[in-house]
Amino acid sequence: MTDLARNSLPYVEPFGMTLRFQNQTALPDLETMMNALNKLVAFATLSSALLLSVASAQEPVEGNGLETLISGKRVYLSTPYGGEFPLIYNVDGTVTGDGSELGLARFFAPRETGKWWVEGANLCQQFPTWYKGEVSCFTIEKTGDATITWVRDDGQSGSARIES
Repeated sequence: MTDLARNSLPYVEPFGMTLRFQNQTALPDLETMMNALNKLVAFATLSSALLLSVASAQEPVEGNGLETLISGKRVYLSTPYGGEFPLIYNVDGTVTGDGSELGLARFFAPRETGKWWVEGANLCQQFPTWYKGEVSCFTIEKTGDATITWVRDDGQSGSARIES
């Protein structure tokens, strides 16, 4: 620390950013203090935003990584009403969905088994009657150790948690 810095009030050095009032032996005026405070707040805000963007970064999953992530696991899709819809992705390529606990029997067959596979960067699945028997494919991004977001080929999207 230089003599100038020791004699300047205040002297703040967060992460190498120096805020100081030069050539002042007494407290600086209010405007100078507010300018220094604004710089510090801007720095703190930028640092927080950068840390949050790194912490919430999503990692796309595809190919073998996607198969490893899903195969033999139970995936719980978050529903708009706070519940979870379970899908069991068996290692033999079958997938079973069961919405009977969510009271979905009045809308469609509450439980159905179809097939799933990985096609490049997509997780694809097809059920006998759900989605009119059509193939649906999804892109998957990991958002945590056991959480993902998904986007279906028709634009529908959501989040889910994975359980072994």
